Amino acid sequence: MRQILITGGAGFIGSHLTRTLLERGDAVSILDNLSTGRLENVDDFIGHERFSFAFDDIRNEQVLDRLASQAHVIVHLAAAVGVELVVERPAETIETNVLGTHLVLEAARRYRCRTLVASTSEVYGKGVRIPFDEEDDLLLGPSSRSRWCYAASKLLDEFLALATYREYELPVTIIRFFNTVGPGQTGRYGMVIPRFVGQALRGEPLTVYGSGMQSRCFCHVADTVEAVLAIIDASDSTAGQIYNVGSTNEISINALAQAVIERSDSASTIKRIPYNEAYGPGFEDMERRVPKVDKIRGAVGWTANRTLEEILDDVIDYERKRLRRPEQRHGR
Repeated sequence: MRQILITGGAGFIGSHLTRTLLERGDAVSILDNLSTGRLENVDDFIGHERFSFAFDDIRNEQVLDRLASQAHVIVHLAAAVGVELVVERPAETIETNVLGTHLVLEAARRYRCRTLVASTSEVYGKGVRIPFDEEDDLLLGPSSRSRWCYAASKLLDEFLALATYREYELPVTIIRFFNTVGPGQTGRYGMVIPRFVGQALRGEPLTVYGSGMQSRCFCHVADTVEAVLAIIDASDSTAGQIYNVGSTNEISINALAQAVIERSDSASTIKRIPYNEAYGPGFEDMERRVPKVDKIRGAVGWTANRTLEEILDDVIDYERKRLRRPEQRHGR
C-alpha cells in the first residue's frame, strides 16, 4: 500500500483517480480548496479508512508540507482550469498555477516524493504540426491576449518540474492532458461536452463558439486514469519525461454538437456564437489539437481505448440522473 497525495483531488480527474486508487488498495489524501472542485465528487470516500481530505489551498505551505511528509507519491492536479475562468481571471490563473507548482515541487524535494505534474495540450499553442509531438517547438500568442496565460503558466510549470529533476534528481514526470472528459465533469468553466449535454437534455440550443470547424480529440477519464496509474507504477523509468495523454480520434465541434443531439434524442438545434461574444474581443483558438501518443505507448503500453460514443453515452447517462436530483442540481 502506498500513500498518494492528490492536489486538486476533489476535481474531475482527481476524484476519478481517487476512486481507482482506493479500489486497488492504496491510501489517498487530497488537498483541495474547492474553487473548481466539488465536495460531491468525494462524498463517497468520506469515512473510508484509507482516505483523508484537507480543505485548503496548495499555497498553504504548512498544510502542504504535512501532507507531503506522509506521501510516497504526489499527483499534482490542482490548477486554474477552463477557458472561461482563464479569460476572466488571468492573474489568479498565473498565481495559482506557477506558485502552486513551485510549492508542490519544494515539498516533494524535502521528502523525496515521486511526483507527477499535470500539464495541458494548451502548451502547444498555435502549433501547426499535427499530431503534436512532445519535442515540437511551441508557439504561443501575444501576452496582450489573456487567452494564452494558462498555456504560459503551465509551460513554466513544466520548466520548473524538469529543472527540479535535473538539479535535484527528484523523480518528476509531466503529463500533457488532451481534453479529458466523462461523467462528473462540469460545464461551469466552458468544458464543451458537459455544456452541450446539459443544453441538449434541457432542450436548449447547443451553443457552438466560432465556426465550429475547430476540432478536438476527447479522451475518456477512465482512460486518462489508467495512463496516470501506469506512469505511477513505472516508478523512476519515466522520471524527467513529458508524455501526451489523449485520444487520437479527431472530431469537429459542429460534428460533436450533432452527435450529442442524436445520442441524447434531443430536439435541440445548434446556435453559433462568435468568439468575441463568448469570450470578448481578440480571443484566439487552436484550430486542431491532436496528440501523438507513441512515446507513452512505448514507455508503459498505454493507449486510449474508449470511443467517443462511449464517452457521450456515459456523460448523458450521468447528467440525466443528476438532473433528477434537485439538491445536486442547485449545488451543496
